[in-house]
Formats: sequence, C-alpha cells, structure tokens
Amino acid sequence: MSLYRRGDTWWISFTTASGQRIRCSARTEDKTAAQQYHDKLKHDAWKIEQLGEKRRDYTWDEAALKWLQESSYKKPKSYQNDVMNIRWLQQFFKGKLLTELTKDVIFEVIEKKRKEASPSTANRYLALIRAMLRRAVNEWEWIDKAPFLKQYSEPKRRIRWLEPEQVHVLLKELPTHLVDMVQFSLATGLRRANVVGLQWSQVDMQRGIAWIYADQAKAGRDIRVTLNALALEVLQRRKGLHPQFVFTYKGKPVRQVNNHAWQKALKRAGIENFRWHDLRHTWASWLAQDGTPLHVLQEMGSWQSTEMVQRYAHISPASFGKYAAIVDNRLQGTNLAQDAH
Repeated sequence: MSLYRRGDTWWISFTTASGQRIRCSARTEDKTAAQQYHDKLKHDAWKIEQLGEKRRDYTWDEAALKWLQESSYKKPKSYQNDVMNIRWLQQFFKGKLLTELTKDVIFEVIEKKRKEASPSTANRYLALIRAMLRRAVNEWEWIDKAPFLKQYSEPKRRIRWLEPEQVHVLLKELPTHLVDMVQFSLATGLRRANVVGLQWSQVDMQRGIAWIYADQAKAGRDIRVTLNALALEVLQRRKGLHPQFVFTYKGKPVRQVNNHAWQKALKRAGIENFRWHDLRHTWASWLAQDGTPLHVLQEMGSWQSTEMVQRYAHISPASFGKYAAIVDNRLQGTNLAQDAH
C-alpha cells in the first residue's frame, strides 16, 4: 500500500524500479496532500534512476543515522555524547529535509539549549550539526552547501555559588520534588543528569553509598558517591514513591529541572544569574572553603583534570594557613627564625 495512516498522519511507502524501499512520513493529515507528496517522491526517484539526477530529499533522520553508523568507531564516551545530543535535536528536526535546515531554523533550536544550559553547551550542539552538514556536503554529497554556523562567544569560566542562608530561602520557594533534588545535589555534588537519572539500583543506603556508571558519567569512569546524613535523609523521604527512579513528580520520573517552577522560585528568592549546575559549584565551594584538599575535592567531584578543580583554590585561602605554618614550625628555634626578629 503506497499510502497508510499512523494515527492522524499519512505515511508513504513504495519500492523503486531498482528495488530501493522508500518509506517516510508525509507530515500531513490531508490525504490529498499526502498523495501529491507521494507522487513527487516517486517522480524524483524515477529521475534519479533513469536520468542520473541526485536525490534532493535526504532528511535529518537519514543523516543522523548515517552519522552514528560512521561514528561507531569513536571512543564509547564520545559516541554516547553524540547519541544523547542527537536525541535532543531529534524532537525539533525529525522528518525535516536537510535543505530545510537553514541558519535561522538551526539557531532557533540551539537558542533553546543556550537558555537552559550555557553558551559552551550550545556550542557543542552547533559543532555536531555543523560537522554532520559538512559531511553531507563533502563526503555523502547529499546537499550542495551547508549554512555557516558561528558559535556563541564563551565567557571565561565563572564560579557562582550560594551562601547557606540563600539556600534556605530558595528551598522555601521550591515545590517538594525540587526541594529534594536541590538538597541531594548540594549533599553530593552530582551533576544534573546524574541526579535526574538516579535509580534505586544505584543506591545502597545501609552502606551509605551510591554509584554512577561510567556510561552515565561525564568523565567516562565510574563514580562512587559517599552519602552524608542530608543525602540519606532525602533518600529516606523518596523511598517507596517509585519502584525504579529516585526522583519523580506525580508518579513519573523527572526529566526537566530547569523549568518555570525553578526560575520562578529563584526570582521570588531574589537570586539572580544562577543555573542548576551552580548547585555543584556551591557544593565544591563550601568544601574548598572548609579546607578540603583540592586533590580530595577532585576525586569527590570526579573531575578529569586538576585545572577544573583549581577554580576553587582562590576561594579558600584561609584553609592554606595551616599548611603555610608548617614552615614556621620547621624554623622555630633556628637562627633564621631569630633573624626575622
């Protein structure tokens, strides 16, 4: 059958003279319009086979599939990142022709990511799209040209953190499920994705530990999480609410935290320029200020490089006092110490 319905939408299916199977959505509920699109695709297929013309109807879906097939040799973490990023983009680009992905269309979507994350995160999505479209031009020869996609300017890395008093005000403005997620984030320093996706199978409350699997971790290695009293208290409140996921809302796993409830709570609490990821900065800043050695902080936060942890060194100068005093102790009673007086 050349035309068939899935729900309210018409779909097209036919086989060309050379035996190629064509199956795609007509993206319409109108059967007449679907039939016209079907006839166009069939005519275009005939021209390609009989006259040697190039296809002009390659879709984002086809490009995404081919990209992932050709990228399967990548490191597992890089490949998994591509899978996750394409999955997010799919909700906007599904069924679109590559020729429809103009600069304006792409930036309308990427701007959504920039608003919910950061310019650097948005740039990673732009880089992926740009690489896919360039390959579609230069290697696959599916399209004649790709739009020029200029990346967002990235400000220098900042550390934005809250004082405990500000946290108390914010918690009073949040709905219960976000209160639990914020407290757990501050107690563990885990990234948003790891808190959102945490399952009971990853928690051992008796031993006071949780773990993040390597394929869930940004650094690509397993993370052992020590659960303090606050983290255990949150888990105890969540226990029994869902058989699989720790953090849920109205019986369903939480998928989005940077939502209207979060933004309105920040506004009511008088907190500006604060992202969800800054909860992790707050956790790290508090530990650094109370004298946690940076190598310990690096291990607890599962940072790959010391450079990432050095961002917190400047906010904990007082904690270095006891180490600086080691020299004083070594020199006590010596001529060098007396000469200083």
